[in-house]
Amino acid sequence: MATKEDLATLQRLQEEFAAELATLRGQVDSLEARTAELEANQFSTTTKLSGETIFAVSDIFGGGTDGVDNDLGDINETTFQYRVRLNLDTSFTGSDRLRARLQAGNFNRFVTTDPVSSTALLGNEGRLGFDTNTSNDVQIDTLAYRFPLGSRTTVQIFANGGGLDDLAPTITPFDSSGRGALSRFGQRNPIYRAPNTSAGAGVAFKFSDQLALNLGYLSGEAERSATGAGLFNGNYGAIGQLTFTPSRQLSLGLTYVNSYAGLDGTNGIGNNTGTGSGRARVEIDRPVSINSYGIQTNFRISDGFQIGGWAGYSHVRAIGVGDADVWNYALTLAFPDLGGEGNQLGIVAGIQPRLTGSDAEVGAELSGGRRSDPDVGYHIEGFYRLQLTDNISVTPGVIFLTAPNHDNNNDAAVIGTIRTTFTF
Repeated sequence: MATKEDLATLQRLQEEFAAELATLRGQVDSLEARTAELEANQFSTTTKLSGETIFAVSDIFGGGTDGVDNDLGDINETTFQYRVRLNLDTSFTGSDRLRARLQAGNFNRFVTTDPVSSTALLGNEGRLGFDTNTSNDVQIDTLAYRFPLGSRTTVQIFANGGGLDDLAPTITPFDSSGRGALSRFGQRNPIYRAPNTSAGAGVAFKFSDQLALNLGYLSGEAERSATGAGLFNGNYGAIGQLTFTPSRQLSLGLTYVNSYAGLDGTNGIGNNTGTGSGRARVEIDRPVSINSYGIQTNFRISDGFQIGGWAGYSHVRAIGVGDADVWNYALTLAFPDLGGEGNQLGIVAGIQPRLTGSDAEVGAELSGGRRSDPDVGYHIEGFYRLQLTDNISVTPGVIFLTAPNHDNNNDAAVIGTIRTTFTF
């Protein structure tokens, strides 16, 4: 029970700290008012908004071919283009996520064929990793739901915008269009880019902290009810991957992809990963069935240096015609936090998808009637991400192609890009 002496002591303390108590009372009142305003005007109690905007200035130089007056530098001008993405992430249980991503962009790819002679000066090797073009229209790019099933299993369902790289880890530090490699090829092994995938599901089983299995299936025509389309009877990509992580430093992935691409009108979609030479796409007037095999690895030698890479092989069967083989390789070097926290120097050296051989019937229908690409062209890319603030980074870089379209008749081409990324 409080005594008179206790009450007197409390009264004396209250008088002594009257100014401090008044200040504290004012801060509490202000905090209550601000909390009430946030509750009245918040976007949602369950949904978070995040976004990314990319500005890019790009140009290409060289790349001419014997007997052609124009080269890639002559027929392409310096561009200033953008892409913006807004993510609406909703959680109902705290461990699940419903994502709706809105996207708009105006990226136009470099002209790759001489307009006078129709000579192919470049395949898809010059594509940038963020070259989205919606003609400035806002579109729903991704609609997906992810949820846990027990403590070691995660399920993902895509209604739109799914890629095989969403269903399995690609094991590379450069797999980000806003913060990673500048080129499409430099982001990840092209076998993850099965033609025309969009809707489907995937599941990840984590057997232990060291071993995981990812399985998934995505259709490119799930919304179409026509014969030869639909969820299970049209274009699709299916993936199975074992990922081994024996330590924090080392990751290794073994990947198998089976995919099918039919006809787009009268033209074959082919093995179109958006990378590599024109012939490596095996685009002839036939549907194709593709079995791809990949190995990816990344080793963190230290906090400031990582070495990794991948190899990918695709066996492409043009149904009713014959078979073709496509290979690609890459070595990656990453230097995180070089020169400051958040910075990164990245180097990619490799061979973009290249047709190494095909049956005579397939070769006869390909451009130039060749059964393989005539030469080997190398992709060498260097970029440096400078993290200016927590939300702004600037990444200048150069992509050097020694023999565009895997053809030594084409002069070396250089692509220069300055990417500025804003995140919020």
